[in-house]
Amino acid sequence: MSLDIAAILLQDGLTNGAVYVLLAVVLVLIFTVTRIVFVPQGDLVALSALTLADFELGHRPGIVWILAPTAGIALILELIAARGQLRLMWRPAIEFGIVPGLIILLALFAVPKDAPLLWKMVVTCGLITVIAPILYRIAFQPMAEASPLVLLIAAVAVHFGLTSLALHIFGAEGVRTSGFAGTPFEFLGQSISPQTIGVIVTSLVLSAAMFIFFSRALTGKALLAAAFNRRGAELVGISTARAGRIAFLVAGFVGAVSGLLIGPITTLYYDSGFLLGLKGFVGAIVGGLAVYPVAAAGALLVGLIESFASFWVSAYRDLAVFMLIIPVLFWRSLASPHFEEDAE
Repeated sequence: MSLDIAAILLQDGLTNGAVYVLLAVVLVLIFTVTRIVFVPQGDLVALSALTLADFELGHRPGIVWILAPTAGIALILELIAARGQLRLMWRPAIEFGIVPGLIILLALFAVPKDAPLLWKMVVTCGLITVIAPILYRIAFQPMAEASPLVLLIAAVAVHFGLTSLALHIFGAEGVRTSGFAGTPFEFLGQSISPQTIGVIVTSLVLSAAMFIFFSRALTGKALLAAAFNRRGAELVGISTARAGRIAFLVAGFVGAVSGLLIGPITTLYYDSGFLLGLKGFVGAIVGGLAVYPVAAAGALLVGLIESFASFWVSAYRDLAVFMLIIPVLFWRSLASPHFEEDAE
């Protein structure tokens, strides 16, 4: 392998790794707040790219046929839980009625084929962002106190449901979307595309924004409190259900942005989200599903391993990535103390 080839592979690895960083950090966030291994996170990425592709082709976005009925179901569940108390009905009406309705109207009637790409991206982000807390309300909030295994089974069921709907709505054809336009420039003898810079910079900005949100904002601190001690958070007045919705809202936005970033550099299909989510999950596992910086570093490592493996063993590059889990889990099994449960 020459230095030029190594530099190209390094660039590709950092670009893909920047996207995996976002996925890994969000998976850690959702798990710490809700104890859910959110398998469908990768599906949100794929749906984001497929939705933008619909806009670029001048089609009405198929995601509307997922968002509209699920928002209606979530609103009905909230109204039933409110039991006719008006003071408990206004917030669900906004979250699951007015906001999704307005975004759907924008997507159907305010995004013509010749609309600016930035506007198409904004509406795409809106559609994917609002669907995540709706999924939480329908599939996970009713069983929020269940064991992590039950929540994992529910997450897998949501994944298969989204994949089936995506196949029916978007079809089996792959898509590539438009990205950052511009002329490539030379750096240290290597040609670097604007898309690569855009992906890395966006990942850094979003990661920094999430860090500031959790360290400075009151809502972010409430999420951390719910992640650290759910029962204690409830005792001081922090709603764990509300924390779960906010965490999923963040996950939806990050998933939407990730789809916009990775769509121009790889062909995405209706079922591509599963592999993307798994690679983000590998990075999260490196961080023990708890430590954000280590999870981010693990995600970058996943991107680099995938890139270099595609050169040496292209047919087994995904296997090389997933094999990373084995030494990490083995090391954690040795480093973490084990306690025998007392027999009852």
